[in-house]
Amino acid sequence: VQLQASGGGLVQAGGSLRLSCSASGRTLYMGWFRQAPGKEREFVAAITWDGVATHYADSVKGRFTISRDNTNNAEFLQMISLKPEDTAIYYCAAGNKLRAGRIAVSGLMYDYWGQGTQVTVSS
Repeated sequence: VQLQASGGGLVQAGGSLRLSCSASGRTLYMGWFRQAPGKEREFVAAITWDGVATHYADSVKGRFTISRDNTNNAEFLQMISLKPEDTAIYYCAAGNKLRAGRIAVSGLMYDYWGQGTQVTVSS
């Protein structure tokens, strides 16, 4: 499965962005991770295959919303009230290691990764 992320850009603090990730095939769960300069990659959000269950990092809860469109094998990350600390390269990921209905928050549980899209939030 190949993943292609898009939608990043430069936005002022308080602004919004919507990231998209298109996949070449269907997977059981999908997620978003990010990596800021000089920091390790961190979990952002994840969603089950049917979109029923989601999970967010505490730092983005209430501001980010993950969703997916299984018809088109795509996932999205709607980001509002962006903060400078949200600046990072955002990676979409997808996996099949866990059984259906499970949420994966560890990058080790993901099989496929997109190339990343840069999000920069200015203060």
